[in-house]
Amino acid sequence: MIVLGVLLPAAAPVASPAANELGNLEIDVAGMRSARGLIRVCLTADPKNFPGCVDDKRAVTRSVPAGQHIIRFDGLPPGKYAAALIHDENSNAKLDTLMGIPREGFGFTRNPPIRFGPPRFTAAQFALGGVAETQQVTMRYML
Repeated sequence: MIVLGVLLPAAAPVASPAANELGNLEIDVAGMRSARGLIRVCLTADPKNFPGCVDDKRAVTRSVPAGQHIIRFDGLPPGKYAAALIHDENSNAKLDTLMGIPREGFGFTRNPPIRFGPPRFTAAQFALGGVAETQQVTMRYML
């Protein structure tokens, strides 16, 4: 393109400002059966480390009092994430089970159907950009 006698290169694609901005996430927890213990959250962008976040150095984990129903994460890079939550009613830092069936509450972003075992990352994933995002997670209790 020529403007005022100067040759300008063709317009390059411009990244949207939100593409480079950090995002904020709020997880709104519903369906708690009590305010005892803690809510433990694992937020990851790594499908291989979902839902446990065990070997994910970039995972964000939080433990908050069970009476706190809003959990906030600030300054997250854009990307696809999934979160797993447990209601650790006895505060022993694990999901207690009875013959493989969870005795404490659990939940996942996007509230995917639960069959045998936890859902896959793709069932719980959501996209986070440079704006605020809210995910509502409904806790489930098997026993």
